[in-house]
Amino acid sequence: MPAPDGFDTIMPKTLAGASTDRLVHHAHLVTTTGDSHRLAEALAGKGVVPLN
Repeated sequence: MPAPDGFDTIMPKTLAGASTDRLVHHAHLVTTTGDSHRLAEALAGKGVVPLN
């Protein structure tokens, strides 16, 4: 499985791929339906508090 977008910007590609493989090795896919609450909050400017 290829690493998610951006992983190779914070670590080498080989390490990013190996990390992803270990994270999802025995994972189960859960498919959901409906609107994303996280996306709605992000678009409304909620949820993330900047560090001072």
